[in-house]
Amino acid sequence: MGYVDEVIERVIAKNPGEPEFHQAVKEVLESLRPVVEANEALYRREALLERITEPDRQIKFRVPWVDDKGQVQVNTGYRVQFNNAIGPYKGGLRLHPSVNVGIIKFLGFEQIFKNSLTSLPIGGGKGGSDFDPKGKSDREVMAFCQSFMNELYKYIGADEDVPAGDIGTGAREIGYMFGQYKKIRGVYEGVLTGKGLSYGGSLARTEATGYGLLYLTEEMLKCNGKDIAGKTIAVSGAGNVAIYAIQKAQQLGGKPVTCSDSTGWIYDPEGIDVALLKEVKEVKRARLTEYAAARPSAVYHEGKGVWTVKCDIALPCATQNELDLDDAKALVANGCFAVAEGANMPTTLEATKYLQENKVLFAPGKAANAGGVATSALEMSQNSERLSWSFEEVDAKLKGIMVNIFHNLDDAAKKYGHEGDYVVGANIAGFEKVATAMLAQGVC
Repeated sequence: MGYVDEVIERVIAKNPGEPEFHQAVKEVLESLRPVVEANEALYRREALLERITEPDRQIKFRVPWVDDKGQVQVNTGYRVQFNNAIGPYKGGLRLHPSVNVGIIKFLGFEQIFKNSLTSLPIGGGKGGSDFDPKGKSDREVMAFCQSFMNELYKYIGADEDVPAGDIGTGAREIGYMFGQYKKIRGVYEGVLTGKGLSYGGSLARTEATGYGLLYLTEEMLKCNGKDIAGKTIAVSGAGNVAIYAIQKAQQLGGKPVTCSDSTGWIYDPEGIDVALLKEVKEVKRARLTEYAAARPSAVYHEGKGVWTVKCDIALPCATQNELDLDDAKALVANGCFAVAEGANMPTTLEATKYLQENKVLFAPGKAANAGGVATSALEMSQNSERLSWSFEEVDAKLKGIMVNIFHNLDDAAKKYGHEGDYVVGANIAGFEKVATAMLAQGVC
């Protein structure tokens, strides 16, 4: 048995009941075979793969809070600090009922390579809680966030671990957490990113993941003789990433016709109305049924079905494993020629393989959705310098980073004989930088 297979087997045995983490490790290590086989004696002696698949630490804690009826509620909080070989731990805080330690570990592991790809000095980590902010009052959200930070503050800091937003954690939640951290520690530092503009946040951070997704997609298409202009685009999700991916796609001449939330999806053949979508999702925090009610051209469907729509480009921007093998077959049958992941691992391994076998250009999430964490790192830089850059400055830096990410993963794929396989390219390009740093720093 080869070194890669040994480590995959060991990870599965040591981490039972964590299928998402197993999937992430398998996907990364399988694509690293060319690098590992070229350096197997060194990597095995230094136990490099064992070290990179084992978090530096896993923190789990109780989060008690009081709801508006006076009832005490109890949630579980997590922070997994995975690898800081190239910089402070960096990764979001997910607030969703599905959160468990396996989900957080998969996200933190992915974050190592995503952060490395940005070329910025940030390591990989992730955190969150099974708390659901949906349907909660502002006071209840504040009560939870303050209790959550009462424990989390012990493990984070501007040069140690810098959390950010994620699913369920937006500007409101970050604000409450930052306020509590500042109160407890008595210091004003860039310990969280995604902050409000009035207290250290960065312009373009809200748009960054969605915009970055389109910048990388545009570069991938351009390098393969294609263009976004005039193309029909299917998008899943209706959160931050999806909204701004749709907006940027329209600016680049594309026509996004779908979006979705946890209850159903919209097909709008005239193109998604971004202003209306923002009103429904960012202001009213309502369901997509309200979009359909206000937009005569739109049709609302219950459940899942975004990938059945005929499209040229697909952008999964919702959650993990949302695009399965049947969806991939439907996309191929309908003539889709490019898929770029706006979410973390939204495509199953089987679906990814099918898309690649059918010559669909495929950009993995650790590269394609790196715009958010890249701009978070730019926010850290601004905080450190006590500066605030213009929207245009941040957006230009973001575009440069995303274009550079594509060329780095394209070059890595070509270097190891896998031209056009951007999954292999992204994993190798992200891994090589981290591996070099780990080897240089000794056994630690």
